[in-house]
Order: sequence, then C-alpha cells, then structure tokens
Amino acid sequence: MNKNVGSALSARRWMRSAGYAWAGLQRTYRQEANFRFEAWAAVTALGLTLWLDAPLTPILLVCALVLSLELVNSAVEAAIDLLSPGPHPLAAAAKDAAAGAVYVAAFFALLVGLNVLGPPLWALVSGR
Repeated sequence: MNKNVGSALSARRWMRSAGYAWAGLQRTYRQEANFRFEAWAAVTALGLTLWLDAPLTPILLVCALVLSLELVNSAVEAAIDLLSPGPHPLAAAAKDAAAGAVYVAAFFALLVGLNVLGPPLWALVSGR
C-alpha cells in the first residue's frame, strides 16, 4: 500500500474516532449533572491556577483524572442499565464502585488543589 494512502486512512480513522469521543463528551455533559459540575470546577481551578501563577501541571492532572473517571463512571452506568434494567446486587456493586472511583479522585483532587493553590491564595488574601 502506498504510504500516503495509509496515512490518509489513518487520519480518517483518527478523525472518526475523535468524532465519537466528542459525541460522548457532549452527551455526558448534557445528561450528567455531576460531569457538568466537575467540568466547571475544573475550569474554575485552572483559571485560579493561571491567575495565581501557581504550578499548572498538578491541577491539569487532577482535573483530567476526575473528568476521565466521571466519563468512565457514566459509561459503566449506561452499560449496566442496558444489561440489567432491573435492580440486581451485582449491578449496584459495579455502579457503586465506579462512583467510588470518582469520589476518591475528587477527594484527592481537592487535597492537591489545597496544597497547590492554598499558599498563593493565602498570600494574596493576607497581603504577604
């Protein structure tokens, strides 16, 4: 196969995959209140980080972690609802575990945020 043809196919395949990913992000944003809250919390944290000239990398990483896990949680819930429309203890266990993963990430994201943003914010508020 011609190298240029292979590259064009790969680019088309990547664009199609990116379209599916974007659709998933949009659907989750529209349907999941927690994802909307976490997305806006991430925007706020990133804005505050830039405003305070604080280290960006840890904030970016924890925002990406929380949002990614919320997307996975939404996917797990949708798949379980499809496979087990009625109540089932294993369905509940899977949903609870996925939600727990988001909770753990959000808790530690809060700790990272306090650690990274707390000192410069305190210095600004206290006039130091």
